[in-house]
Amino acid sequence: MNPNLAGQVIDNYQLIEVMGRGGMAVVYRARQLNIERNVAVKVMSSALAGSPDFIARFKREADLIAKLEHPHILPIYDYGQVGEYVYLVVRLMEGGSLDRRIRGKPLPLPDIEKLMTQIAGGLDYAHQHGIVHRDLKPNNVLLDNLGNAYLMDFGIARLCRARR
Repeated sequence: MNPNLAGQVIDNYQLIEVMGRGGMAVVYRARQLNIERNVAVKVMSSALAGSPDFIARFKREADLIAKLEHPHILPIYDYGQVGEYVYLVVRLMEGGSLDRRIRGKPLPLPDIEKLMTQIAGGLDYAHQHGIVHRDLKPNNVLLDNLGNAYLMDFGIARLCRARR
């Protein structure tokens, strides 16, 4: 796994602090320097960056998902590779994951209806454009500060697992 890169600059992104860590990536709160916007930067494990096959698939997936413009699909702003680091830049979501939101307490029925409608709308839009999520779970649904749902990680996790 990568060392903690907080404080470093990768391309146009100042990595500020670790927001989350998984087996194949670390997500940082970051600042996009040229337009002074807060973003999230997902830095993939440096072990993956050594695989040309992974890099090609990663770029193909990022290009496909970046074209999906829907109010409940997390937008991809940028992606790239700098040395041993492959990264993906997305909108910063302050509300956490649906997994965290539902842990330990049931949601009120109106909240469930709202979230399921938003998630289904995002999935339907992706399906209409020939894209299947492949890894839908509460941890891959992020929430904004108003509790709106955003689908993320369309196939990226599967790409990572395929490399192991």
